[in-house]
Amino acid sequence: MDCDCDSSPEDPKMGDIGILASLDPVALDKACTDLVRSSEDHGKIHLIERIDSRHGMHTLDYAEQLGMGSQKYELIRLD
Repeated sequence: MDCDCDSSPEDPKMGDIGILASLDPVALDKACTDLVRSSEDHGKIHLIERIDSRHGMHTLDYAEQLGMGSQKYELIRLD
């Protein structure tokens, strides 16, 4: 729920969605938020509320405008 820089973070409300990796930080964050939003885990509502209340998706739009990466990605699952 909280930033990893928080010394007293709140306990997670949502289960693990796995580990993602990319050389493109914007695509990585977009893939993570897409996985959270599409999850069937009911705990996701807490994380989505925090993302939306802080205009988190605007951050991705702006990062893409600045040329830091792209929100387009291909998710490759390694099972």
